[in-house]
Amino acid sequence: MTDPVIIHTDGGCRPNPGPGGWGAVLRHREHVRELYGGEPGMTSNNRMELTAPIMALEALTRPVVVHLHTDSTYVRNGITKWVLGWERNGWLTAAKQPVKNVDLWQRLQAACLRHQVEWFWVKGHSGVADNELADVLATRGMREALGASPVA
Repeated sequence: MTDPVIIHTDGGCRPNPGPGGWGAVLRHREHVRELYGGEPGMTSNNRMELTAPIMALEALTRPVVVHLHTDSTYVRNGITKWVLGWERNGWLTAAKQPVKNVDLWQRLQAACLRHQVEWFWVKGHSGVADNELADVLATRGMREALGASPVA
C-alpha cells in the first residue's frame, strides 16, 4: 500500500488527574473517520494521550502503513525509544521502578505490531488542522463522559 493512513491523536484531562477524553482523526485518501471517548473518573493526561493512538490503530480493519501524529512526547518517545527496554527489564524503568500505564503501553505495542507505524511529533495548538480537530474530539469525549452536552 503506497498511501498511508494518516492519524492525528490527542488526549487530556481537566484537571490532571481527573476526568479525561481522547480523540483521533484517521485519513486515507478521501475517507475521514473521527473517533473519541472519555473517562468520567480519575485518569491522567498521559493515559488519555496513550488511549487515543490505541483506539485509532485498533479501529483499522486490516494491516496498513500508518503515519501517526501526536503532540505527546511521552507517547512518541515511549513507543519509539523506551518500550523495548521496559519490556526487556520486566516492565521496570531504568531506576527499577514499575512503568506507569503498563497496561496501555502493552496494548499500544500490540496494536502497532499489526501495522507499519511511523511516529511523528507535532506541536500542540500550533494550527495543524487535524491536531486541532483531535483536541476538539478529546474535549467532546470528556464532556460526554461527564454527561455534558457533546458540543466542544
